[in-house]
Amino acid sequence: MPRLTTRDHVEIYFKDWGPSNGEVVILSHGWPLSSDSWEAQAFHLASNGFRVITHDRRGHGRSSQPWDGNDMDHYADDLAQVIEALDLRAVSLFGFSTGGGEVARYVGRHGTGRVARLGLISAVPPLMLQTEANPGGLPIAVFDGLRAASIADRSKLYQDIASGPFFGFNRPGATPSQGMIDSFWLQGMMGGHKNTYDSIKAFSETDFTDDLRKFDKPTLIVHGDDDQVVPIDAAARAAKRLVPHAGLRVYAGAPHGITDTHKQKLNDDMLSFLQS
Repeated sequence: MPRLTTRDHVEIYFKDWGPSNGEVVILSHGWPLSSDSWEAQAFHLASNGFRVITHDRRGHGRSSQPWDGNDMDHYADDLAQVIEALDLRAVSLFGFSTGGGEVARYVGRHGTGRVARLGLISAVPPLMLQTEANPGGLPIAVFDGLRAASIADRSKLYQDIASGPFFGFNRPGATPSQGMIDSFWLQGMMGGHKNTYDSIKAFSETDFTDDLRKFDKPTLIVHGDDDQVVPIDAAARAAKRLVPHAGLRVYAGAPHGITDTHKQKLNDDMLSFLQS
């Protein structure tokens, strides 16, 4: 399996799909998932001539599980090392949920010299946590609850998230997919306990405002307006104000997990953006 070792000795697993000479797309996944969560988009884009690279974030999926360094700066630096090790240029970077934070922090720390386009899909930036300066965010009690539930019964937490708000299966009239629930649970349980626990702080308390102000490439923002995990007003709509040139696509009635629930629509929108 393709892997690379970072400068602080963390092994990062990645997939490299599509033609080797295709335009490069990198997809950064959400919490507590792995690169498998992007497989519908990766398959679609690779089938349309793009070289698609998806990596498992440190502590997630098949990557190693370091005790330390489970924060956005390390995530962004790991992404930079993937790009540098494979000598990738003119890369289109898409981040889903926590992966959107990783992409934003990459731009903040490493610039856009190797970047062609940027995409934020159901993404956490600019800031999830409610603060005096960010009254529309979620209270710290929400994230404390996630941490407590992770300690109490991590497996049940992932089942509850997947069978409830993540895919919108808790909404009246929804038809839950056991396959989606099982896949979410399996990906989550592959991640390290300490790593996924620490990542809650990373995705909720990191302020990406200054990172977004450095977005100087064509940018696509996609979000569901019934996202119960990362509410659209404090995320996509706030990000759009910081990146005025970005195109914002709002999926009416869509939940957080649109990479699965709205995969064909998202596939089409991402491909159209890449070909524009």
